[in-house]
Amino acid sequence: MKKISLFLFFFVFWGGLFAQTKVNISETPVPFKNYWTKAPQRTPSDFSVDAPLMGNGDLTMSVGFQDNRLRFYLSKNDFWRLKSQADGLSGPRVVGFVDLKIDGFTNADFTAVQLIKNGITTCRLKKGEQCVKSRSWVSATGNIIFIEVDSPDKQVGISINLTAPQNRQALLKTGNTDDIFWLTRAFTDSVDIPTEVAVALKTYNYKGETITVQPGKKLLIAIAVESRFKNADPLGYVQKRLTAINSSSEAALFIEHNQWWQNYWNRSSVTIEDTVLMKSWYQGLYTMAACSRDPKFPPGLFGWTSNDTPSWNGDYHLNYNFQAPFYGLCAANRLEQVEPHDQPLLDFMSRGEFYGKNATKTRGILYPVGIGPLGIEVTRNFAVGGYQKNNDIEFEGLFYGQRSNAAYGLINMAQHWRCIYDPEYGKKIYPYALAVASFWEDYLKFENGRYVIYGDAIHEGSGKDKNPVLSLGLIRNSLDLMIDLSTSLNIDQNRQAKWRDILAKLSEFPVQQRNGRDVFRYTEEGLSWVDGNGLGIQQIYPCNAITPDSKPELLAVARNTIDVMQRWHDQNTSNSFFTAAIRVGFNSSVVLKELHKYALHTFPNGFQLDNPHGIENSCTVTNAINEMFCMSVGNVIRIFSHFPNNQKASFKNIRTWGAFLVSADLSNGTVSKVSILSEKGKLCTIVNPWTGKSIMVMRNGKQGEIISGDRITFKTSVNERIELESK
Repeated sequence: MKKISLFLFFFVFWGGLFAQTKVNISETPVPFKNYWTKAPQRTPSDFSVDAPLMGNGDLTMSVGFQDNRLRFYLSKNDFWRLKSQADGLSGPRVVGFVDLKIDGFTNADFTAVQLIKNGITTCRLKKGEQCVKSRSWVSATGNIIFIEVDSPDKQVGISINLTAPQNRQALLKTGNTDDIFWLTRAFTDSVDIPTEVAVALKTYNYKGETITVQPGKKLLIAIAVESRFKNADPLGYVQKRLTAINSSSEAALFIEHNQWWQNYWNRSSVTIEDTVLMKSWYQGLYTMAACSRDPKFPPGLFGWTSNDTPSWNGDYHLNYNFQAPFYGLCAANRLEQVEPHDQPLLDFMSRGEFYGKNATKTRGILYPVGIGPLGIEVTRNFAVGGYQKNNDIEFEGLFYGQRSNAAYGLINMAQHWRCIYDPEYGKKIYPYALAVASFWEDYLKFENGRYVIYGDAIHEGSGKDKNPVLSLGLIRNSLDLMIDLSTSLNIDQNRQAKWRDILAKLSEFPVQQRNGRDVFRYTEEGLSWVDGNGLGIQQIYPCNAITPDSKPELLAVARNTIDVMQRWHDQNTSNSFFTAAIRVGFNSSVVLKELHKYALHTFPNGFQLDNPHGIENSCTVTNAINEMFCMSVGNVIRIFSHFPNNQKASFKNIRTWGAFLVSADLSNGTVSKVSILSEKGKLCTIVNPWTGKSIMVMRNGKQGEIISGDRITFKTSVNERIELESK
């Protein structure tokens, strides 16, 4: 069967990312096949995916095939056109293309399979009885790519071309020096910050642009990529890297590469009987490892860039799209992948202060809908017309009437802080968090004994809404975080009284009746409901404003809202809907059933069908499974509390609030092997996983105290290992 359409269709569908290649769509993409081969599966070593995406968190690569050309699309997180201007003038740009034109393989059958355990990708071309294979990988420890090409049956002619798309704004230079083909691409004219990237390519075993590959003698291609942000002379650097490459150095890099991935997978793991969900848990973490590790340049909307005109300018879209891929990373103990999230938000603070001062007459920060790295604002001066209206733009910024974007930026910062309690990290985010708190102190109106939000659109352009549930949740998260930071860092404790007063008197979440049931209203006055998104439940998650310890009547309204909405497969915010349902105790069998369907509703590389918003759903399944296995919202650990006890499951090193790493097994309805590593020595509270039984606390292998109760609390020491056993 021809599979040419599977990978390329995915990106064409997504706003023309593969516009450089014309694709004839001849078949309908199918859901991912189950590639699991043996049991039990506790690592990602036993499964693979079609339609691969590769990367090391800085350098990213995708691959496709058309006619007789195998194309590798090179992109890099820090290669943007950086100008604070909308309408395509700013955004991530593709680095370049490596084309392998293979003689006689026009309209050949094409398949691609990737090992999730290390990203190794094998493409297979078949025409008649002849086959050509390529094996490619992006080094996890350096910006080097290796591509091996093998023609096992008979010789084949291959032409190699290193190029980039035509763009009148880009300065492109190419050349060949000492058998190293090179390319530089730069945006230096009419920009706020100049950017440049260099690519060098060298062939081994064969020389030249046109090569005849013989059976038994593989073609090896090495590609080095670097930007001016990382090296003052990127071209000289990449040329020197390739000069030093040989078979021994490739082997050494491959060992380093596999070691990095092995260490990555050892940070946490899960097992679950549903192998579709288990594969999806790992695949989401693979995706984020491949595109998120550069501490200053997180991935843009799509993660991978394959042309110069990505939809929505490929920006950091702040009303959930940018934040969503990072939701599950802290619990999965992937801190290196969540770290890049913060920097663009911190870098934009001066402009945010400008908007607060001028647009809302407040202290603190007010953020528009879309920004870029290094303080760049990709939505500035957005053209009015169509979707954008005059009142959507204020002082050149595109806001759509929303006041919540900066507070949304605190979602992942708060989760990160609560999961590590590192004072240095707290100091890093404190100025941003304080600026968010200051904004809401000024923006809220106190009337009739409560704090009220006026003129804050819950939806893009929904109008001057009063008390949107999303903002009511975001404020609670922000001020809870501020009190915790202030106390832990001993800063601004005199301001805590105001924050506590706001939390005590902030307006309740508005409620309405739909289908004869009490459900949340999107706003107190204004937009009441929308069929097509999950904003009406985001006060539950990711805002953490409704937890299992909330009032029973509030939890009942929350469950009603989940049941009436049924937004399991939504183009906006499915990434928060599942976890919100888990948080409020919605039927776990229904959640698992819908999550299974969601995990199947993907392109082969794990991206959701019918969703145009890039990587936002990468870790939806990962996050939901983490919550079902080990929830810790509100500093209360709940082990398998929302997972059917008739299934076998286990997890290792899920990171929780309080800086604990928790592991446990579930079998025959019984929880066992509960282990807790306390990184910071904080007080630990856990819901008793053995209802009605006492618990033996083992400390560093020695018997400790026996505790009873439905919820137990005990002291811990720094780096102490705790085991819990039922008595």
